[in-house]
Amino acid sequence: MMIGLGSDLCDIRRVERVLERHGQRFIERCFTEIERAKAERRTSALRAATYAKRWAAKEACAKALGTGFAQGVFHSDMGVVNLPSGQPTLHLTGGALIRLRRLMPAAHHPSLLLTMTDEPPYAFAQVMIQAMPEGHGTF
Repeated sequence: MMIGLGSDLCDIRRVERVLERHGQRFIERCFTEIERAKAERRTSALRAATYAKRWAAKEACAKALGTGFAQGVFHSDMGVVNLPSGQPTLHLTGGALIRLRRLMPAAHHPSLLLTMTDEPPYAFAQVMIQAMPEGHGTF
């Protein structure tokens, strides 16, 4: 059963400007250690796009949760991680995880589906939150 859907389009140039202006302060405030490591392994030409896609994923997730960045949900509560297959998904903590748990019907567990792409100067992400009956795996 679908619980929430969110999407976001981010201008990579805007992220580049924020990185130039605020650097590590912005990175450490908004991105998880895993996200930072992934972006910092990229070439300088791909670094901002890597952060922009993850920024868009966080924005899309906040929309799918139905809160935006309110009610205790922060950018740092959502982190893009990759499954062993390489497929991206989201790992939620803090207020985002609390909100996700409140959205789940009894005897269901969440499945967070994420897709991200970029075509400079834009990055796009879409998140779908599903409630899966206990005993059923995720996709």
